[in-house]
Amino acid sequence: MDFRVKRFPRVRPFPRPEEGLRAVVEKAPQAEELAEHWIEKSRPLLVALYTERRRLATAGVALLAIWLFLHVMFGANGMVVYRSKRTERQKLQADIEKLQKENDLYEQQIKALQNDPQAIEKEAREQLHYARPGEVVYVEPTPSRPRDNRARK
Repeated sequence: MDFRVKRFPRVRPFPRPEEGLRAVVEKAPQAEELAEHWIEKSRPLLVALYTERRRLATAGVALLAIWLFLHVMFGANGMVVYRSKRTERQKLQADIEKLQKENDLYEQQIKALQNDPQAIEKEAREQLHYARPGEVVYVEPTPSRPRDNRARK
């Protein structure tokens, strides 16, 4: 194995500040000439924009107003979505109230069946068709359905 050190590449020293300033001073006339050239090229466009500034501003404000209107009406949280969500909320609120009333009714029935002997007797008479001695229970017959289409006519 060869452990000899090869020659290091020549290290460049950091440039001195004077050299940077000298380069800027040497290139300054070229930069000024380039800037003047760009200004002369863009002058007609800048003059046209300056003379039309009111129309451009009006058009910009009009476009902003149109975009804002469309966003407020049809955006992710716009009026159209808001109204549909509001009607859905009202429907769900009505369903909740209906279910709450139904739940309260069932709770009352449960309490009555646990504590009231008359409620127990009423349920037995209605659902199980029970009767006291000497009473007669009349039950409506279930209507029979026709078996085919000819009977319906």
